[in-house]
Amino acid sequence: MTNEYSIDGITLRQRIAAMPEDCILFRSDFPEYHTEFVGSILSELTTEGMLVKIAHGIYAKPRRSKFGVVLPSVDKVVQAIAARDNAEVLPSGMTALNALGLSTQVPMNYTYLTTGSERTVNLSNRKVVLKRGVPKNFCYGTRLISLLVQALKALKKENVGEEELNIIQQLVLKETDKETLAKDVDMMPAWMKRIIKPMLTA
Repeated sequence: MTNEYSIDGITLRQRIAAMPEDCILFRSDFPEYHTEFVGSILSELTTEGMLVKIAHGIYAKPRRSKFGVVLPSVDKVVQAIAARDNAEVLPSGMTALNALGLSTQVPMNYTYLTTGSERTVNLSNRKVVLKRGVPKNFCYGTRLISLLVQALKALKKENVGEEELNIIQQLVLKETDKETLAKDVDMMPAWMKRIIKPMLTA
């Protein structure tokens, strides 16, 4: 049997079984084993229902709820890809608007900027597009401002109304690192800075 092959007395199958629910695994996570062997074990565990194949070479160990299998969120999968590739990622466009609650429309395609390589990942019925981002996109100290810059860029100046301003105001108030926040706002594009700066003293 393939699954009897063990390292330090623990089989690959046992290692995967011991991993927490909601974790994401890559075929490349187990370099100490032969790739074909890893593939066969992942395939067996998928057939048995312990794992779900969510994209080429990417598997999830889903959470079980009374409603059935719950897969990790798209964002969690993208963060796992970034960690594997030692890259940074940042939601952009509609994905950034959605992450901040500035849009209730659930995107069919998710877009992220990355410091890693560009690629498109097909996650079941959703497409995730990783686009190369310029370093300036990743220069902010707070995640909030990194996201806001992307969201406002997608929204455009003329579409920022009372409702959007109220949501942004609440997000700014919740940010605990006020010092880094103030520095970040100073680095924002001019028209965005004009919107956000007064909120810091509100």
